[in-house]
Amino acid sequence: MIRPVATEVILFLMPFVLYGVFLWATKAGVMHPDSWPLSRIAWLVIAALVLMVGSFVYFANYSGAPVGTTYVPAHMEDGKFVPGQTK
Repeated sequence: MIRPVATEVILFLMPFVLYGVFLWATKAGVMHPDSWPLSRIAWLVIAALVLMVGSFVYFANYSGAPVGTTYVPAHMEDGKFVPGQTK
């Protein structure tokens, strides 16, 4: 469960980190309040949300079991453990 949450957190923070790197590279003062106007923060939030929604759509469509398969949960069969699988 930590991997999907970490993926979304990283995608949300990526625009802010990239903007911070840009400010650092141009020597504009990363920590100076004038470098972080409210309009720029709003655009960074919008970009972060677009990245997150895009990843939700991507993972919903292109990950998981193929269409038409059925999940068989893990079970015991003749005293042996059979892991869960899709059929």
